[in-house]
Amino acid sequence: MENASKQLGYIGLGKMGLNMVLRLLEKGYDVLVYDENKEVISEMGSRGAVATSRVSDLVTKVASARTIWLMVPHTAIDAVLNELMPSLQKGDTVIDGGNSFYKDSMRRAKELKAKGVNFLDVGISGGPSGAREGACLMVGGSEEIYKQYEQLFKDLAADQGYGYMGVSGAGHFVKMVHNGIEYGMMQALAEGFAIMKESDFKLDLEKISDLYNHKSVIESRLVGWLKDAFAEYGRELDGVSGSVGHTGEAAWTIEAAKELDVPVSVIERALEFRRESEKNPSYTGKILSALRNQFGGHDIKK
Repeated sequence: MENASKQLGYIGLGKMGLNMVLRLLEKGYDVLVYDENKEVISEMGSRGAVATSRVSDLVTKVASARTIWLMVPHTAIDAVLNELMPSLQKGDTVIDGGNSFYKDSMRRAKELKAKGVNFLDVGISGGPSGAREGACLMVGGSEEIYKQYEQLFKDLAADQGYGYMGVSGAGHFVKMVHNGIEYGMMQALAEGFAIMKESDFKLDLEKISDLYNHKSVIESRLVGWLKDAFAEYGRELDGVSGSVGHTGEAAWTIEAAKELDVPVSVIERALEFRRESEKNPSYTGKILSALRNQFGGHDIKK
């Protein structure tokens, strides 16, 4: 980070945010934090971060030119920006590391630029463990501003796990498509293992998921997480919901594909399955729920 100091304000201490702040502290950053959860704020204060009680307090305590990282739900971004704006100054930089819709990021970049404030949109993949150990970062915005913050991204990322995607919105666009691809890959895994479970061979699914992850064509972190899920919950995935939760990113990917006249039947069907699973739970749904829990900490209870 080429700013005067390795200091930044950080808003949002959920599963991802908390782990990311811990990583920043270990990398020698001075991090001022805010979250609505006072217990989490207190915990982070005891672990080396500077706790603040209000967004306005956080902004005023960060040295100019300020860096403010947002890690809040996409539905809350505009409200947080409205609260931030009276205290921000020309030359400050806001970084949105959440799963925001790329068109909203394009709009926000334009609005902030009019007030002299820089904006970077950062798609982040890797779940809470990636936030702690090194994630994959996809950055959009001004390339000049990106270069100023390249060391910050390098410090947060896995080895070679960050990059500049293009103008404002590009980072969140690439992450949006990533999440759509993720839906399709997870669906294929879940359907394949459901077929094996129903076969007459009485297959050891945990063993197979481990075997697949030793130089097979479908070797992946998803397969590894599936193996972990079988180890934790057993072949039947006892206690795991067959109804699968879903967020908006796959729907956004499908919307963008329609605008670009690109067929995405696999992603469409994967999202449709999740929506239907609310009324039609299944073993395939259990696998998807278990995977979401393994990489993202999402709730899996029936």
